[in-house]
Amino acid sequence: PSSPYDAKGLLKTAIRDNDPVVFLEHKMLLGMEGEVPEEEYTIPLGKAKIAREGKDVTVIATQTMIYESLEAAEELEKEGISIEIIDPRSLVPLDKETICNSVNKTGKSVIVHEAHVRGGFGGEISAVIADECFDALEAPIKRIGSANCPIPFGMPERYLMPTKDNIIKSVKELIK
Repeated sequence: PSSPYDAKGLLKTAIRDNDPVVFLEHKMLLGMEGEVPEEEYTIPLGKAKIAREGKDVTVIATQTMIYESLEAAEELEKEGISIEIIDPRSLVPLDKETICNSVNKTGKSVIVHEAHVRGGFGGEISAVIADECFDALEAPIKRIGSANCPIPFGMPERYLMPTKDNIIKSVKELIK
């Protein structure tokens, strides 16, 4: 989940699922505040959220990378570049339809996550785009992840994580 709202809805769905579900809550969510209704609700697994509508580049981001992407979108908008941000919400099942609809619209994609690029799930999302909407691509698929080294504990880890500047740079490379 990328927000308190999604955390509650996805966790309730995971608990009620008859199959095993691995629920990964980002540690930065623990202190995050946000609107969480008291009434009952669930969020279906395999249903992505369009966090921001756009027309030039699709950015697929997970967990806290949604916020880096939204900040990047604000800066890029000042330069006339419009990015659509997709939050997959779950990786298995993956909402291929929402991802492909967006890539078909924009023709370009950037995948942002905190995992290492090599061996990270961004490779699987890239494969889905290549397999299911390759003809729509106008540029190579970009993947952004953490530095390819062991992640240190504590404050130094922030220096290895993707930032809005990494996202801005990748989007501009695709726009050229």
